[in-house]
Parts: sequence; structure tokens; C-alpha cells
Amino acid sequence: MSIKLPNHLLTQLQKQLGYRFVQPTILIQALTHRSYSAQNNERLEFIGDSILNYSVAKMLFDAFPSLSEGELSRLRSSLVNQDTLAQIAMGLKLGDVLLLGEGELKSGGFRRPSILADAVEAIFAAVSFDSDFLKAEQVVRHLFCERIKNIDIRHQGKDDKTSLQEALQARKLALPKYRILAQKGEAHEQIFVVECDLGELAFISKGEGSSRRQAEQLAAKDALIYIEQNFPLGKKKNE
Repeated sequence: MSIKLPNHLLTQLQKQLGYRFVQPTILIQALTHRSYSAQNNERLEFIGDSILNYSVAKMLFDAFPSLSEGELSRLRSSLVNQDTLAQIAMGLKLGDVLLLGEGELKSGGFRRPSILADAVEAIFAAVSFDSDFLKAEQVVRHLFCERIKNIDIRHQGKDDKTSLQEALQARKLALPKYRILAQKGEAHEQIFVVECDLGELAFISKGEGSSRRQAEQLAAKDALIYIEQNFPLGKKKNE
């Protein structure tokens, strides 16, 4: 591909990935959306998805030797999904280097979770084609190691809303209520602000995300932290 991106942005991205491309053109293809060029990242995404699933599965297999297949699958699902990949993409500032068509640019495609997630998967494939599978696996490990290290095995891959509900039920407390506080932006780049109200505990947390589900999960996460810190199991709520 003859397309060029600013060298300093590509250099910074490769530094964050922990991998330097021998053929920068394959990295540029991984950053190219179908709206920009016929030579885009869709086929790379297909390969990258498989690399990602295997690599994360192997990391979990090694990190949690006592977990069953089902438990490992749930953990992997909690990590290998659009929300997580979009968060990784934002951390890498992929939105600054994505090549998008004019329509996608105007509609905020550089912030859209699906586009960001697809680009991350395409990058894994690009690394494997530029070098080999092991190098691609190393990049996945580099980007996911902290997330796996910080897994709370008590929740075994359950999402934060489910974990919060179970934590409240275990303490015989009322279930939370979620309310949308704000919905900002155009159709393709909306931001949702949601609150999670714990009612009788007089605690309200807030979450902000590119979808209602993501915002609710973030609000639930803060509420779960509050519950576990202030009402540990075995201690009554009024003690």
C-alpha cells in the first residue's frame, strides 16, 4: 500500500505494542477500514481473532491450573470481547492512526468500539505475517498480561452486573436500579451516562460508555467495589 501515516505516530504505536514492523505496509493495512480502501483490514481481522483467542486461552490455562474448561471459557469471554478490545485500542490511541473514509470520519468512526476492536485483531494478524505466530502471541500477552493478573477469581469471568447482583443477594440486600442520566452525541458516536442506585445503602455510582451496557457495567463495577469494601460477608450492614 502506498498510503502513508505520520512516522512518529506509527513509531509510538509500535513501541506500545512491543513490536517493530519490518514491513510497515502490513501495519498500515491493519489500520485501514473498508470505507477507506479495498485493501483493508477485514481479512487480517479474521486471522487476528484466532490468534487472540488461542493466546488468551493459553494465558488463562497457565495462570489458573485448577479451573475447569467451563470456568476458563467464561474468563476468556470476559476478556475477548468488543468492549475490552476497544479499551485496549483507546489506550494505544488507535483512533489517531486509523484510516477511515470520509463518511466514517464525519460519523466518529475513530471512536466506534466495533471499528477499534477490529483494528486490534487485525494488528495481531499483521504481526504474525510480518514475523511469525510466536511474535503475535507475545504482543497479545503484552497487552493482556495486566488484565489477567488482576482477575478476581471469585467472580470467575462473570460480568460486573452479575457479580454485583450476587454480592447483594448474598448480603440479603435489595437489587440495584439502573437509570440513564444522559445520552449525548450523534447516532454513531453516542455516549451514555448511567447511574447504579443501591437504594437503602444511599450509594449511587455512575458509569459512562459508548453503549448503555458498557455504562451500566462500569457503574456496577464501582458499586461492587463499594459493597465488598464496606459490607464484607459475615458482617451485617448496620455494624
